[in-house]
Amino acid sequence: MINTIQPEWNAPPGVHAFCTTRGGGVSDMPFDSFNLATHVGDDAQRVAENRSLLRRYRSLPGEPCWINQTHGNRVVTLEVDHSRDADAAVTRSLGTVAVVMTADCLPILLCNREGTEVAAVHAGWRGLQAAVIQAALEAMKSPAASLMAWIGPGISQACFEVGEEVREAFLDSTAEAISCFSEHGEGHWLCDLAGLAELILTQLGVTELDRDRHCSYRDRDLFYSYRREAVTGRMASLIWINC
Repeated sequence: MINTIQPEWNAPPGVHAFCTTRGGGVSDMPFDSFNLATHVGDDAQRVAENRSLLRRYRSLPGEPCWINQTHGNRVVTLEVDHSRDADAAVTRSLGTVAVVMTADCLPILLCNREGTEVAAVHAGWRGLQAAVIQAALEAMKSPAASLMAWIGPGISQACFEVGEEVREAFLDSTAEAISCFSEHGEGHWLCDLAGLAELILTQLGVTELDRDRHCSYRDRDLFYSYRREAVTGRMASLIWINC
């Protein structure tokens, strides 16, 4: 059985969204079992079967618009952009499924209150520092104050150690980021990735925020984690406007 996580947010009825977990598919170890990524070394036929299971299980309106994530800040508008090298996707078309894949990085799903525009954002620390959230909001036609956001499951602060250079990069952008780092030995810090995303969204004017509290690193039965396993699969977070 395919296990999914539903965002706990007040999205309008026409907006559909969920995040997959690692359970319920056909992939073998170390991708067991519901890996949806083609770039991690899994058998291509098994990935194709998992994607087919995803479409059938959730009765998706079409094939998700898979993107080639680069840990940058490029955003595609799915109706007009032919390139899929990006870390965020925006759509205003009925039945077009935006999707990002993660295994410690954050999936961030966005929609406006009218239910006429949605976006999916892949946000690791590099993407956050490169302003991927800012770029996604700029690509959307809705003002930030009319948006709501769901920050999906990623690595928790207790499991995410970074170096001084990461902390300094964020502090150079905003002094308020200091609250998202806890010292963990000389020159090492525990980073609250979701806290940074929440801070950025709030500063941009998005006030309706919800945040999943799972940890991809700690909850090994539910999630893939690149930091924990290196060779592993990917979960998918999807959002679309119902036809």
